[in-house]
Amino acid sequence: MKRFSQRNPLVTLNEINITPLLDLAFVLLIIFIITRPMIEQQLPLQLPSGMGRADNQKIDPHDVRRVEITQFGAYWLRGQHLTLAQLQSQLRLAHRQDPKLVVYVAADKRTPWDYVIAVFDFCRLNQIQLAAKAAPAQHP
Repeated sequence: MKRFSQRNPLVTLNEINITPLLDLAFVLLIIFIITRPMIEQQLPLQLPSGMGRADNQKIDPHDVRRVEITQFGAYWLRGQHLTLAQLQSQLRLAHRQDPKLVVYVAADKRTPWDYVIAVFDFCRLNQIQLAAKAAPAQHP
């Protein structure tokens, strides 16, 4: 498509007018800036504040007991396979010896919630601090 200048009918235009292109880019940028917060808006949840220790307090590694739960509901504490009753008695004894005990629960992502909630409920009823993470458990 050949365009001719209005001054001289034999001279072609070698330049592309980018002003409309820039206008379009700026309009799209403004639309993106305005709509981005609306797209990313989540549910207005009021999350509970952290229970127990303040974030600035350090947790002694000796106070932490890692409870691992496999996808089949097997409980592991310090490399030992335990039943739920055995786990509860071990944690109860550890909490008596160390009131600053923190139970770290690591459950396989395929673990049914019942097994995890059983540990949570026990710790809550016995006022033992909890930390949790969904991760692959290391034991079969």
